Amino acid sequence: MTVDRVPGAPAGSVRGVAKSAAWRHDATRAWAVVAERELRDLWLGGRGLLLMVAYSVLVSVVFYLAATNQALNFLEQREAVNVTLQLVAAVGSLLVLVTAADALSGERDRGTLETLLLTPVSRRSLIVGKGFAAFSLWIAAFVVAVPYLWFLADGVGLTGTTLLAGLGVGSLLSLFLVGYALAISSLSGSSRLSLTASLFGLLAIYAPTQLPGSAQRGWAGELLQRVDPITAGLRYLGAVVVDAHPAWRDASWLIGPGIAAVLAPALALALAARLRLDPGGRR
Repeated sequence: MTVDRVPGAPAGSVRGVAKSAAWRHDATRAWAVVAERELRDLWLGGRGLLLMVAYSVLVSVVFYLAATNQALNFLEQREAVNVTLQLVAAVGSLLVLVTAADALSGERDRGTLETLLLTPVSRRSLIVGKGFAAFSLWIAAFVVAVPYLWFLADGVGLTGTTLLAGLGVGSLLSLFLVGYALAISSLSGSSRLSLTASLFGLLAIYAPTQLPGSAQRGWAGELLQRVDPITAGLRYLGAVVVDAHPAWRDASWLIGPGIAAVLAPALALALAARLRLDPGGRR
């Protein structure tokens, strides 16, 4: 539905984008307009910066513990790099999940979803724009972590491998979680429900991989680890950093994260067509 003006929509916010002529004349740029407005809300509004501060403190503590351990031998230095890298990939992608889980259900909470649905932009463009803004948290998290990873990895000659592997795995996990959380957010009536469902669903996926070591042996145990995108991605990082395997040798561990990074956003886009003010579908 195309409207010229949405009453009560504040100018300069994503709720007032109906006034943007670009959306009327160039629908292909609609997602970029949404992303721009969402990025402003996220970063200039202070929420993204607050998350980055908390994340930076956590990474700094882990880095300090690793860098000040004078008893590290060569193998343990690799393990220190791996622990820090896995923390960066896991926590950075979780920040994406927290933000994406609020993307649509939060609009319902604030009573602004109706305005968004009345703007001259497709609902898929809304999903893409909001997903892009959430994904920016991972980019920022990785940039913050680069100096820490560089310092730790330089001592064992793994700087390039560490940064490339971390960026690749973290990006796949973030794409998976942004799509996964957006899909749940589109079906949830509140941010609290969306975030709770997202985290519990993620724990349900991850829980089987935390079974005792004996239960993880054999083809069934390995299959569980490969199916879970997070476990598979972190296993790949361990193989490349700790075991010093060539990047291609354990690439099969990236199949799960790669498939999840495609299917989860595709599901969110498919559900976008059914996006309603009421998640029950009455409107």
